[in-house]
Amino acid sequence: EKQVGVMFFVFGISQFLFQAPAGYIMDYTDKKVFCLGLACLLTTAITLLTATTAQEFGANIGFMVVLKFLQGGITAMIPPGLNSITQGIVGSVGMTKQVSENEMRNHFGTAIIVLTGSLIAFGTYPNIGILFVVSPIACAGVIYFLSQIRPEDIDHDAARGLKATSDSPDAEGNSTENTEYKLTGPDGVPAAADAESAAATPME
Repeated sequence: EKQVGVMFFVFGISQFLFQAPAGYIMDYTDKKVFCLGLACLLTTAITLLTATTAQEFGANIGFMVVLKFLQGGITAMIPPGLNSITQGIVGSVGMTKQVSENEMRNHFGTAIIVLTGSLIAFGTYPNIGILFVVSPIACAGVIYFLSQIRPEDIDHDAARGLKATSDSPDAEGNSTENTEYKLTGPDGVPAAADAESAAATPME
């Protein structure tokens, strides 16, 4: 338990230390999708490396600590990556609604992954190593959906907060300047709504 506590502590401290640099990198780069995908791949790789190289009774605890420190720094890239891509697509005027939808789907996916891993562990106990197959499967899904984002979908000025709305094209190739993406349209295709009225509405 102490060894696990040490590893969680190192992981958390690493995330804390790398939050600001990660935010700067994701804000500065125009390759946000690539950086986020790379961070997801490396996070999964380190998870699998940890699972396959851990030794009983903490015989290689030093190596595990190094892995967790690296993983913490890499995972610090994920939240600013997701938020910058989202804001680059919908603009700041659509950020509140879209982030709430993103978080809803995120927690639902987490619940599915935890349930799947728990069932695998229950069914294969005490040889539960196979449950780590959930990690690369989930990562493959992330990479697939990231690959569906076109470069022109992201307005990098809007992602950096330099303007309130996104000029990204909609599904028909039209400019969405001064518009907000509503990604949950009835036909499944992003539809544009007047964002100026949304921006002019005072917040409660």
